[in-house]
Amino acid sequence: MATSAAAPAARLYMGYFCPFSQRTWVTRNFKVLQEEIKLVAIHVQDKPAWYKEKLYPKGTVPSLEHNNEIRAESLDLIKYIDSNFGGPALLPQDPAKRQFADELITFADTFTKALYSPLMSHVEMSEEAAAALDKIEAALSKFNDGPFFLGKFSLADISYVKILERVQIYYSHVRNYDITEGRPNLEKFIEEMNKIEAYTQTKYEPMFLLDLAKKHLK
Repeated sequence: MATSAAAPAARLYMGYFCPFSQRTWVTRNFKVLQEEIKLVAIHVQDKPAWYKEKLYPKGTVPSLEHNNEIRAESLDLIKYIDSNFGGPALLPQDPAKRQFADELITFADTFTKALYSPLMSHVEMSEEAAAALDKIEAALSKFNDGPFFLGKFSLADISYVKILERVQIYYSHVRNYDITEGRPNLEKFIEEMNKIEAYTQTKYEPMFLLDLAKKHLK
Protein backbone atom coordinates (compact mmCIF):
# COMPACT_ATOMS: atom_id res chain seq x y z
CA MET A 1 0.00 0.00 0.00
CA ALA A 2 1.38 3.38 -0.96
CA THR A 3 2.15 5.79 1.84
CA SER A 4 1.64 9.52 1.59
CA ALA A 5 4.71 11.70 1.62
CA ALA A 6 5.44 13.44 4.87
CA ALA A 7 4.55 17.13 4.92
CA PRO A 8 7.61 19.33 4.47
CA ALA A 9 8.91 21.00 7.60
CA ALA A 10 7.91 24.59 8.21
CA ARG A 11 10.72 27.12 7.88
CA LEU A 12 11.25 29.84 10.46
CA TYR A 13 13.29 32.73 9.05
CA MET A 14 14.93 34.53 11.93
CA GLY A 15 17.84 36.52 13.25
CA TYR A 16 19.56 34.56 16.01
CA PHE A 17 20.38 37.76 17.92
CA CYS A 18 17.00 39.44 17.37
CA PRO A 19 14.78 39.37 20.50
CA PHE A 20 11.62 39.28 18.39
CA SER A 21 12.88 36.30 16.43
CA GLN A 22 13.93 34.69 19.68
CA ARG A 23 10.31 34.73 20.89
CA THR A 24 9.45 32.26 18.15
CA TRP A 25 12.63 30.28 18.84
CA VAL A 26 11.69 29.83 22.52
CA THR A 27 8.18 28.77 21.52
CA ARG A 28 9.55 26.21 19.06
CA ASN A 29 11.98 24.85 21.65
CA PHE A 30 9.41 24.51 24.42
CA LYS A 31 6.98 22.66 22.15
CA VAL A 32 9.84 20.41 20.95
CA LEU A 33 9.26 21.23 17.28
CA GLN A 34 12.85 20.99 16.05
CA GLU A 35 11.84 18.49 13.37
CA GLU A 36 8.63 20.25 12.38
CA ILE A 37 10.06 23.79 12.21
CA LYS A 38 13.50 24.32 10.70
CA LEU A 39 15.43 27.49 11.49
CA VAL A 40 16.77 29.57 8.62
CA ALA A 41 19.24 32.24 9.74
CA ILE A 42 18.79 35.71 8.24
CA HIS A 43 21.35 38.44 8.86
CA VAL A 44 19.18 41.21 10.30
CA GLN A 45 21.49 44.06 9.22
CA ASP A 46 22.23 42.60 5.79
CA LYS A 47 19.22 40.60 4.65
CA PRO A 48 19.67 38.68 1.38
CA ALA A 49 17.83 40.14 -1.60
CA TRP A 50 15.85 36.95 -2.16
CA TYR A 51 14.22 37.20 1.24
CA LYS A 52 12.39 40.43 0.44
CA GLU A 53 11.98 39.88 -3.28
CA LYS A 54 10.72 36.30 -3.28
CA LEU A 55 9.59 35.45 0.22
CA TYR A 56 8.42 38.30 2.43
CA PRO A 57 8.18 41.75 0.79
CA LYS A 58 8.12 43.62 4.11
CA GLY A 59 11.57 42.19 4.77
CA THR A 60 11.38 41.91 8.56
CA VAL A 61 12.09 38.87 10.71
CA PRO A 62 10.83 36.59 12.01
CA SER A 63 8.58 35.04 9.41
CA LEU A 64 7.24 31.51 9.12
CA GLU A 65 6.73 29.54 5.92
CA HIS A 66 4.07 26.91 6.59
CA ASN A 67 1.55 25.19 4.30
CA ASN A 68 2.73 27.35 1.38
CA GLU A 69 1.91 30.56 3.23
CA ILE A 70 4.12 33.19 4.86
CA ARG A 71 3.17 34.60 8.24
CA ALA A 72 5.01 37.21 10.28
CA GLU A 73 5.07 39.46 13.36
CA SER A 74 6.50 37.68 16.37
CA LEU A 75 3.52 38.06 18.73
CA ASP A 76 1.19 36.67 16.06
CA LEU A 77 3.63 33.90 15.20
CA ILE A 78 3.99 32.53 18.71
CA LYS A 79 0.20 32.21 18.90
CA TYR A 80 0.11 30.59 15.47
CA ILE A 81 2.82 28.07 16.37
CA ASP A 82 1.04 27.21 19.61
CA SER A 83 -2.29 26.67 17.81
CA ASN A 84 -1.09 24.87 14.69
CA PHE A 85 1.64 22.52 15.89
CA GLY A 86 1.90 19.77 18.47
CA GLY A 87 3.63 19.88 21.82
CA PRO A 88 2.66 21.33 25.19
CA ALA A 89 -0.03 24.01 25.02
CA LEU A 90 1.21 27.49 25.89
CA LEU A 91 -2.16 29.10 26.57
CA PRO A 92 -4.49 27.96 29.35
CA GLN A 93 -8.11 26.86 29.01
CA ASP A 94 -9.18 28.93 32.02
CA PRO A 95 -11.14 31.93 30.61
CA ALA A 96 -9.78 34.47 33.11
CA LYS A 97 -6.20 33.45 32.47
CA ARG A 98 -6.77 33.34 28.72
CA GLN A 99 -8.15 36.87 28.74
CA PHE A 100 -5.25 38.11 30.86
CA ALA A 101 -2.81 36.43 28.47
CA ASP A 102 -4.38 38.29 25.55
CA GLU A 103 -4.11 41.59 27.43
CA LEU A 104 -0.45 40.98 28.28
CA ILE A 105 0.48 39.95 24.74
CA THR A 106 -1.26 43.05 23.38
CA PHE A 107 0.68 45.26 25.82
CA ALA A 108 4.07 43.77 24.92
CA ASP A 109 4.78 46.19 22.06
CA THR A 110 3.90 49.21 24.22
CA PHE A 111 6.16 47.83 26.95
CA THR A 112 9.04 47.40 24.51
CA LYS A 113 8.73 50.96 23.19
CA ALA A 114 8.51 52.40 26.70
CA LEU A 115 11.67 50.62 27.85
CA TYR A 116 13.73 51.22 24.74
CA SER A 117 12.87 54.90 24.33
CA PRO A 118 15.12 56.20 27.16
CA LEU A 119 17.95 53.97 25.95
CA MET A 120 17.76 55.47 22.47
CA SER A 121 17.85 59.03 23.83
CA HIS A 122 19.70 60.91 26.53
CA VAL A 123 17.00 60.33 29.14
CA GLU A 124 18.22 58.56 32.29
CA MET A 125 14.88 56.95 33.03
CA SER A 126 11.39 57.94 31.93
CA GLU A 127 8.14 57.86 33.83
CA GLU A 128 6.71 55.71 31.04
CA ALA A 129 9.49 53.12 31.40
CA ALA A 130 9.14 52.93 35.17
CA ALA A 131 5.36 52.69 34.88
CA ALA A 132 5.65 49.88 32.33
CA LEU A 133 7.96 47.93 34.65
CA ASP A 134 5.61 48.54 37.57
CA LYS A 135 2.69 47.27 35.48
CA ILE A 136 4.59 44.05 34.79
CA GLU A 137 5.48 43.74 38.47
CA ALA A 138 1.80 44.00 39.39
CA ALA A 139 0.76 41.59 36.62
CA LEU A 140 3.08 38.95 38.04
CA SER A 141 1.06 38.92 41.26
CA LYS A 142 -2.38 38.45 39.69
CA PHE A 143 -2.25 34.64 39.96
CA ASN A 144 -0.54 32.98 42.91
CA ASP A 145 -0.16 29.44 41.54
CA GLY A 146 3.32 29.97 40.12
CA PRO A 147 6.04 32.54 39.41
CA PHE A 148 4.92 33.35 35.88
CA PHE A 149 2.22 35.69 34.57
CA LEU A 150 -0.43 32.97 34.46
CA GLY A 151 1.09 30.82 37.16
CA LYS A 152 2.53 28.29 34.72
CA PHE A 153 4.86 29.17 31.84
CA SER A 154 2.94 30.49 28.83
CA LEU A 155 3.04 32.67 25.74
CA ALA A 156 2.63 35.67 28.03
CA ASP A 157 6.08 34.98 29.50
CA ILE A 158 7.59 34.42 26.06
CA SER A 159 6.21 37.79 24.95
CA TYR A 160 8.29 39.62 27.56
CA VAL A 161 11.30 37.58 28.58
CA LYS A 162 13.61 38.36 25.66
CA ILE A 163 12.90 42.08 25.98
CA LEU A 164 13.43 41.96 29.74
CA GLU A 165 16.68 40.07 29.19
CA ARG A 166 17.96 42.87 26.98
CA VAL A 167 16.79 45.87 28.99
CA GLN A 168 18.11 44.40 32.24
CA ILE A 169 21.56 44.30 30.65
CA TYR A 170 21.27 47.69 28.94
CA TYR A 171 19.88 49.63 31.90
CA SER A 172 22.45 48.10 34.24
CA HIS A 173 25.43 49.06 32.08
CA VAL A 174 24.23 52.19 30.29
CA ARG A 175 22.04 53.79 32.99
CA ASN A 176 23.32 52.10 36.18
CA TYR A 177 19.71 51.16 36.89
CA ASP A 178 18.52 47.79 38.18
CA ILE A 179 15.10 47.03 36.73
CA THR A 180 14.42 44.45 39.48
CA GLU A 181 15.14 46.75 42.43
CA GLY A 182 11.94 47.13 44.43
CA ARG A 183 10.23 44.64 42.10
CA PRO A 184 10.51 41.23 43.79
CA ASN A 185 8.03 39.54 41.45
CA LEU A 186 10.09 40.55 38.44
CA GLU A 187 13.28 39.36 40.13
CA LYS A 188 11.66 35.98 40.85
CA PHE A 189 10.30 35.77 37.31
CA ILE A 190 13.77 36.24 35.81
CA GLU A 191 15.23 33.70 38.24
CA GLU A 192 12.62 31.09 37.31
CA MET A 193 12.90 31.77 33.58
CA ASN A 194 16.57 30.91 33.82
CA LYS A 195 15.57 27.39 34.86
CA ILE A 196 13.68 26.78 31.61
CA GLU A 197 15.92 25.18 29.01
CA ALA A 198 13.78 26.25 26.06
CA TYR A 199 14.67 29.82 27.02
CA THR A 200 18.27 29.41 28.17
CA GLN A 201 19.10 27.72 24.85
CA THR A 202 18.48 31.09 23.17
CA LYS A 203 20.61 33.23 25.50
CA TYR A 204 23.94 34.88 24.74
CA GLU A 205 26.55 36.39 27.02
CA PRO A 206 25.39 39.78 28.37
CA MET A 207 28.48 41.68 27.18
CA PHE A 208 28.09 40.22 23.70
CA LEU A 209 24.52 41.56 23.53
CA LEU A 210 25.65 44.89 24.93
CA ASP A 211 28.37 45.21 22.29
CA LEU A 212 25.83 44.42 19.55
CA ALA A 213 23.55 47.19 20.76
CA LYS A 214 26.08 49.86 21.74
CA LYS A 215 25.89 51.86 18.53
CA HIS A 216 22.15 52.32 19.11
CA LEU A 217 22.28 53.07 22.85
CA LYS A 218 22.98 56.53 24.25
